[in-house]
Amino acid sequence: MGVAGCGKSIIGARLAAALDAVFIEGDRLHPPENVARMARGEPLTDQLREGWLDAIGARITALAREGQGAVAACSALKRIYRDRLRGFRGDIVFLYLEIDPVTAQRRVANRKGHFMPASLVDSQFAILERPAVDERALTLDATRPVADIVTEAARVLAGS
Repeated sequence: MGVAGCGKSIIGARLAAALDAVFIEGDRLHPPENVARMARGEPLTDQLREGWLDAIGARITALAREGQGAVAACSALKRIYRDRLRGFRGDIVFLYLEIDPVTAQRRVANRKGHFMPASLVDSQFAILERPAVDERALTLDATRPVADIVTEAARVLAGS
């Protein structure tokens, strides 16, 4: 979880491989209306995120029923979003990839072929609620090398 540009997709995919789990790219589960809205530079509302979060939660649950672990890339910027996902599986652990606005802005501006413009990064920081101490979450510095982040996350998650 985290703002755009923190590395959710690359870290999530590599973490899933390290854990022998299925990777769920949350961006692919956005309805077309949400993608079009973001592409126009319009931030999503809480209401517009509900169906998207439900699609991610349902996918995680379906994989668990099949005995398969999952790693999902999902911004989950607010506690209410994380709580909605926990409604599907109470044992979800969040990996918060913490990053500063300047680095996130630069990374998003340098992406090719993604619907999310750099102009929306500030809106994500504006609503970001870092995980509270009572949430099952691990916070890692997203400016570290990807391999280091994946190694640390896999080590911690193997013990949870």
